[in-house]
Amino acid sequence: MKKLSLFKSALALTLSAAMFLNIGNALQTEAGTFFPAYSNTYKELRVPTEVAKIGDTYYITDSYHNQVIYSKGVGTTIKDWKVMANDLALPHSIASDGIVYLVTDTENHRVKTYQKTAEGFLELQTFEQIGVRPHYAVYDEASGTFYVWSSMTGQMYLFSRKPNTLEVSLVKILSVPQLYGKYVRSFTIDGNNIYLPCVDDSCIYVANKNTLAVTAAYPVPANIGGMVQVVPIQNYFYLTVSSDTAYDQSHATIVRAKSLADFGKGNYEDLNKKFGNDGAPYYISYFDGAYYTTVLRATTKPCIYKFSVTNDIVYDVMQVTF
Repeated sequence: MKKLSLFKSALALTLSAAMFLNIGNALQTEAGTFFPAYSNTYKELRVPTEVAKIGDTYYITDSYHNQVIYSKGVGTTIKDWKVMANDLALPHSIASDGIVYLVTDTENHRVKTYQKTAEGFLELQTFEQIGVRPHYAVYDEASGTFYVWSSMTGQMYLFSRKPNTLEVSLVKILSVPQLYGKYVRSFTIDGNNIYLPCVDDSCIYVANKNTLAVTAAYPVPANIGGMVQVVPIQNYFYLTVSSDTAYDQSHATIVRAKSLADFGKGNYEDLNKKFGNDGAPYYISYFDGAYYTTVLRATTKPCIYKFSVTNDIVYDVMQVTF
């Protein structure tokens, strides 16, 4: 989301240490900070990056308010949501195995874990030096593993929770050498594949889930090169775009194509009119039988969109407040 010069500046400060980090050097501390369930003090979102549902509760990473907020959802406005944690630096993503909650503390180059209680959230552990600006996190049920992506170092950090405990450990770090020093905002696990949309190369890389070895690369045009996430939905790949490769946000859109190769050929459909026509869609989530994306508005306030897809038809597109 920031300009390229800021990315490179952050990279220059910490990349050298991050690239040579081994598992034993990831500092793990029991912070113990407790966040009681108090109401969000902001009347609107400021650069929301992800909306998720974990159990019966909805979560939003309200990135530029440096917080994660949560709600049971029905009929509530943003100011009625509760604060999960607000001592973060531009958090981008949240993931959970239903027991432990993991948040990317992006600008602090770390991740934190939490326990949900009846009274609020208890911070459990902090893992320092998780690459540079870790953006995206997913809990992969198939492997019982948290995947966390460092957006500027081409590294995937794999965490697991010790059975019958709240203790999370960093168990492995995988790398994509081709993406060293290049901006990748997210990844998507699709069977044995992981999709990695790289802004600097204006290219979608496909890597093996177990090794991160690159198996294919699909260039995209510069006008949609400022990619955020690629997500397969039925017979299409949906691509959220924050800007062009020069970080001009007037090119923000959401497009879809029947194959990854079709993006490079210009064989894609622009769906941005369905999502307000002036926003920057970010991460896409699926829950409650529908898809959701945060939209960073260029001319009005940020919001969240819900949409459905049946037989490859996109319908019931609407703004939601839960």
